[in-house]
Amino acid sequence: PQFIRAVGYKIYFWSNENNEPIHVHICKGVPSANSTKNGLQKIGDCILANNSSKIPEHDLKKIYKSIQYNFFYIIERWKERFGEYSIKFYC
Repeated sequence: PQFIRAVGYKIYFWSNENNEPIHVHICKGVPSANSTKNGLQKIGDCILANNSSKIPEHDLKKIYKSIQYNFFYIIERWKERFGEYSIKFYC
């Protein structure tokens, strides 16, 4: 489900995340499992896992700020979607 928009991009979870660490997908247009993916770190930062959607660097910087600003909101939404004990971070 999509839950954040930033500079015209959708930020969302994919329905089946296969027990992966907490992350978000980013795209313009129709969401897909192969969109740009960012993992969340314990310190509140995010790390680029891939840029499959070929998002320009200047947009990625703005999107990262939105992800950081919404860090705790993203974690809460992840828990709601995948369960309380599903929280693992990339670093």
